[in-house]
Amino acid sequence: MATVKITRALVSVYYKDNLEPIIHFLGKQGVEFVSTGGTQEFIEKLGYPVVPVEKLTNYPSIFGGRVKTLHPAIFGGILYRRENAGDLAQAKEYGIGPIDLVIVDLYPFEETVAKGGSEEDIVEKIDIGGISLIRGAAKNFNDVLIVSARTQYNELLALLQSKNGSTDLEDRKHFAAKAFDVTSHYDSAIFGYFNQQQNIPSLKASIQQGKVLRYGENPHQQGVFYGKLDELFDQLNGKELSYNNLVDVDAAVNLVKEFDGETAFVIIKHTNACGVATGANVKDAYLKAFQADTISAFGGVLASNKKIDLAAAEELNKLFFEILIAPDFESPALDLLKTKKNRIILKQKQALTATRQFKSLLNGVIEQDHDLKTDSKEDLKPVTKRIATATEVEALLFASKICKHTKSNTIILAVNGQLLASGVGQTSRVDALKQAIEKAKAFGFSLKGAVMASDAFFPFPDCVEIAHEQGIEAVIQPGGSIKDQDSIDFCDKHNMAMVFTGIRHFKH
Repeated sequence: MATVKITRALVSVYYKDNLEPIIHFLGKQGVEFVSTGGTQEFIEKLGYPVVPVEKLTNYPSIFGGRVKTLHPAIFGGILYRRENAGDLAQAKEYGIGPIDLVIVDLYPFEETVAKGGSEEDIVEKIDIGGISLIRGAAKNFNDVLIVSARTQYNELLALLQSKNGSTDLEDRKHFAAKAFDVTSHYDSAIFGYFNQQQNIPSLKASIQQGKVLRYGENPHQQGVFYGKLDELFDQLNGKELSYNNLVDVDAAVNLVKEFDGETAFVIIKHTNACGVATGANVKDAYLKAFQADTISAFGGVLASNKKIDLAAAEELNKLFFEILIAPDFESPALDLLKTKKNRIILKQKQALTATRQFKSLLNGVIEQDHDLKTDSKEDLKPVTKRIATATEVEALLFASKICKHTKSNTIILAVNGQLLASGVGQTSRVDALKQAIEKAKAFGFSLKGAVMASDAFFPFPDCVEIAHEQGIEAVIQPGGSIKDQDSIDFCDKHNMAMVFTGIRHFKH
């Protein structure tokens, strides 16, 4: 059927926000309401008669409300095909009247889980009748309009008003697609809850919020972000975030959160840090971070873990950068930074909480835990005769934090509280070290007394040999090579300190 005039509506909802205008519109159109429980009372209080579900089914709500609408008198009215002679004959035989509109939402399962409800409470929020009604009405979109969530109420009201209470096939098909989005998301959430303990190797990921991006990694690629970005950030200035912006923002906020309890500043370019420092204040930390690579910082993504004050903003404003992220901004600082209209300024409202990460490859998806391990003093195992000094230990841990967030193979050169240079994404660890040394020298740093961090073990002693030639005196690495002793022996011979962590930090 192309056009259907709504004459009978089943309405049974948990949330009644913004439902009233719809009821008034339908009531004034002479639509007959079928309902139950609290929704029935809601409609009747608005002054419209309601046919109770129990009157159609000749059954009361039973088993504590678990069974209310599961009956042929209800599902028949939704599912019978209006243009099928056999269906019409059976509907007449059994006295089943058509239902043209179904407005149903689902029990708040995810909300109950999020609030820490008991297992009993959570199980009782697994909707049975509601999800069956939604699926039935969506399946018969040829004849029935299904509204499956309160977020669709405004769209429904606009549709009804524009078409005087009628719907077209494309309208019904559109709402049916939304209904299956609702039901699939709901079932995925239920599976996710149960699978926390069962560990069935099946991936169910459902994110209902999507934003089409200007393009993907390159202009010829399409891109979409799925997630609730507004829960994480308030965008205070600038153009829309791009695909590449989001990737770099993720890298920046993940790195800067490593420095909890300190004032830290990071500068990211193509997901790798080109500047990282801690300082007495934000301005101090930024200037130290900027020193590491004053060229790559141009057009970078910047992040601080402390409020941006005016002194810091005055320095930052001298640099062209794409994005600045911070937990807050002083008003004068924000006013100054907003003078560049395209400059993206993000106020981070909450920390990242995800513990799993996903990546599509080949003909599937791989999933793993996030690398949430941050090397600490307790992890350090001295393996050389010379023990690292307290200052060196702090520098080694600082370098290790950066190393963890840098593309492999990587080498980090640092002093306490300041990145000097990094070698990133190299096929050889020796090449990564040579790249880092070259960069450090290019920006005027002496490596005498600096420390070196590696994301994985040294298969040969060549890296510690090269590091020693440059004046590097302490090294942190996971260890685990069958030739570890070669590197240890070299360090002992040249009075270098080296510690093993036992934890590798590959990043691909």
